Amino acid sequence: MTIFQAIIIAIVEGITEFLPISSTGHMIITEKILGMENSEFLKAFTVNIQFGAILSVIVLYWKRFFQTFDFYFKLFVAFIPAMILGFLLGDFIDSLLENVVVVSVTLLLGGIVLLFVDKWFNNPSEDQEVKYPTAFKIGLFQCIAMIPGVSRSAATIIGGMSQKLSRKTAAEFSFFLAVPTMFAASAYKLLENYKTINSDNISILIIGNVVAFVVAMIAIKSFISFLTKYGFKVFGYYRIILGLVLLIMLALNIPLSIN
Repeated sequence: MTIFQAIIIAIVEGITEFLPISSTGHMIITEKILGMENSEFLKAFTVNIQFGAILSVIVLYWKRFFQTFDFYFKLFVAFIPAMILGFLLGDFIDSLLENVVVVSVTLLLGGIVLLFVDKWFNNPSEDQEVKYPTAFKIGLFQCIAMIPGVSRSAATIIGGMSQKLSRKTAAEFSFFLAVPTMFAASAYKLLENYKTINSDNISILIIGNVVAFVVAMIAIKSFISFLTKYGFKVFGYYRIILGLVLLIMLALNIPLSIN
């Protein structure tokens, strides 16, 4: 992996991690476009640059992370379903990461869902406190995002809105939930593939995290404002167009790689 490739992937991660368009799906597509081989270090890199994205949430919302322990307990309750399912189906989930067809289909279907989300859940309650049952249900929605292309952000925000949370409150809780979820996934992948990280590529990993951190901060600030004002439709149309383009290219055997 070159520094240029690392920066491109990190930019994609930073932009897409907290948007409802699937960071995993976009990174898989980006890797194909760049003609990158599916090495163990690449797998470790794409997961571990999430540390940078996690840090952006903590920096932007640092005051919220110094609240009562109740805040952390709710995050843990929401994290439990993904933790269990990830442990049980980890190998199967990894096998899907290389499947562009799965990504294309889920991008398309997810886009269709996003076109109607604002109509389905347009009556938030006055009480915007995230209670324990709500946190757990959002955690169940997060499990859907283990399928590449679904989008963890979209699944958890929709999960929150289905429980009468506003778009803003649901999005913020989605960001907070990303911290334990992405930290666990990144730490596990780092332990699993630490032998692939050495003096030759450690600088690439550091650069990737720094770029992902900066870009994610910009993306989060922009997304909250945009989502509150305009809703999900634009993201839905984008996903549908991208999914259809990918499926057509696959059907016509048009290679994604620019090499």
